[in-house]
Amino acid sequence: MKPLNVGGQAVIEGVMIRSPQRISTAVRRVNGSILIRNEEYIPFVKKHKRMDIPVVRGAVSFFEMLMLGIKTLNFSAEVAAADAEVEEKGNSKTQSEKKGMFNIALVFTTIVALGLGIAIFFFTPLLITSLLQIDKAALPFNIVAGIIRMLMFVLYVYIISMFKDFRRIFEYHGAEHKSIYAYEDGKELTIENARRYSTKHPRCGTSFLLIVALFAIFTYSVSDTIFGVIAGRPPLLLERFVIHFMLLPIVAGGSYELLKLSGKTRSHPITAILIMPGLWLQRITTKEPDDKMLEVALCALSASLGEECPQASIYDGNLESVRIKNESASE
Repeated sequence: MKPLNVGGQAVIEGVMIRSPQRISTAVRRVNGSILIRNEEYIPFVKKHKRMDIPVVRGAVSFFEMLMLGIKTLNFSAEVAAADAEVEEKGNSKTQSEKKGMFNIALVFTTIVALGLGIAIFFFTPLLITSLLQIDKAALPFNIVAGIIRMLMFVLYVYIISMFKDFRRIFEYHGAEHKSIYAYEDGKELTIENARRYSTKHPRCGTSFLLIVALFAIFTYSVSDTIFGVIAGRPPLLLERFVIHFMLLPIVAGGSYELLKLSGKTRSHPITAILIMPGLWLQRITTKEPDDKMLEVALCALSASLGEECPQASIYDGNLESVRIKNESASE
């Protein structure tokens, strides 16, 4: 039987895996146990068939995945906070470290949720390109702005990879990829089997960075050209920013369609070239996990497929009970 299409992301001390039927998040508790939260999952466009049309479904799916990612990160942060509350009665140094990790993740999630990251990565490249006195013609301007945007993103990822807490998230990212590799290869979901695979997966979102960047350059070049025809001049800096920002759903939707197409043609030489920069970037965004991290990722994957993970407990929806259970287990 052909393997289901599964994907996921790393969270604080854990991994989220999404299958066509459910979303499962597994996190490692401070007492060494594994906690799993299972949620039934039906994509928005499946529940609302009118939205299941090219580009529109892509935009909807993009923002749906963004919100699910934030929700999952917040869950792992809440569990980390519950653990930190228990540890406050014990080792104060460990408590401080846990609170530091929780605060960093919470700030990062909030920034993404509020869209400040989008504003920075949209406006700053346009500003720098303008200051460089680049030709205001649509295509040259957007090519330079696109290159600057990509360089900024790579630099940003490289900088945060230096922080210990984010490095652990990147290690869980590697564990996610290894577990999915084992599943796609038809292997039994064991640590021994998953360990042998690479942390770099061609279906990871970062693998398609160049595809998204090229589509954004094309879209914004067309919009700037149309503006120039109507207004009789190139758009000013703030005008470009507003237009480009408003077109983000189209960029997201169009990129989603291209990603689906490229996912079906990964063996094609052109697709292989386009995903190569993203695989290089995964040298930063994924790190080699330890066996305990692999165990967590495999539990998340098994749960998403409707299988049991005997060494894990199921989240009952009550964080207070989670805190109490963890406290009693620590005594």
